[in-house]
Amino acid sequence: MQKNWWKINSETRPDTPFLAVYEDRIRFNLERLIGAVNGDTQKLRPHIKTHKIGEILELFKIYNIKKVKCATIAEAELSAIHEIPDVLLAYQPVGAKKERWVSLLQKYPNIQFSTIVDNLESAKALNQIAEKNNLILNIFLDLNTGMNRTGISISDKWIDLASEIITLKNIHFEGFHIYDGHIKGTVDERNIQASNSFSIIKKEIEILQQKTDYELKIVAGGSNTFPFYATQENAESSPGTFVFWDSNYQTNLPEQEFKPALVIVGTVISKPTNTTLCVDIGYKAVSSENPIDKRLVILNDENLIPISHSEEHLIVENRGKNQYKIGDTVYAQPYHVCPTCALYDSVQVINKEHQICDQWLVVARSRKINI
Repeated sequence: MQKNWWKINSETRPDTPFLAVYEDRIRFNLERLIGAVNGDTQKLRPHIKTHKIGEILELFKIYNIKKVKCATIAEAELSAIHEIPDVLLAYQPVGAKKERWVSLLQKYPNIQFSTIVDNLESAKALNQIAEKNNLILNIFLDLNTGMNRTGISISDKWIDLASEIITLKNIHFEGFHIYDGHIKGTVDERNIQASNSFSIIKKEIEILQQKTDYELKIVAGGSNTFPFYATQENAESSPGTFVFWDSNYQTNLPEQEFKPALVIVGTVISKPTNTTLCVDIGYKAVSSENPIDKRLVILNDENLIPISHSEEHLIVENRGKNQYKIGDTVYAQPYHVCPTCALYDSVQVINKEHQICDQWLVVARSRKINI
């Protein structure tokens, strides 16, 4: 791997902390993603929760990726603004979200929108609002294969629920959605676990398929199970982290070989002791839901070890021989990149010459854009 790929030569760097993204590496990751499905981009529906950036959606289109998955209405609206033809909101619309969802569909009638449900009451509520607004809503049934977050359990009567949803007048039943982020382990272990559930699901779907006059779709998986679903027929894969990658997946999903394409740039602001440095990467600058040893990795020096963290300050212990002074630059790779990106209004784009060449806004970090 290229040494010091993260280093920025620009003399006009903005105030720290800031996020730097490397477009050549993002393109590499897109090409690797497409290679994993043997060039069939119809099998890809990447999740945009990782980046929430319009310019990356434009890159998707350059690479003929025309379907995305979203977690928020803001992400769905950003996708529509950038004319992504097929947008799935993988978050059941409840309460005010139903009205916002309908408003989004009405504003962008040329976009193929869909969403998910996991119970009949929610499906009926969407059917009712669709009937009121003279719309047909595209719906996937969300299946729970062990994540235990949303979805009807695959040990329950989910085919019966799908059959009832199909009868709703203002609902078009698209198929099934699976997110199995609970699956961990080696690639072989992950493949076996995903296969065990998927084989059961596919057998049941084949029975239901005989009752419909159109092909039912399956949208499945995230980063952990992407290697499995990438090889399955009639299944769309939905990884998201690939676009930037992070130290968690670099360690735990080594077989995927994506390149890190985002770093946090910080500054040494104090030297509390002879062996400690204070850096301006607090937990308002990096995702901090994990223990302190799983929040970030300092790229400059593996001997700079995080030992304390607060809102605006990161204390690292210098266990090596390199000396640092106040004002020195620190480059860090986040352990969990998705919520880290959501902490920033913008990212600085770095070119092959290690210069800042552009700035991209993280537009959909906002809960609301227009709708």
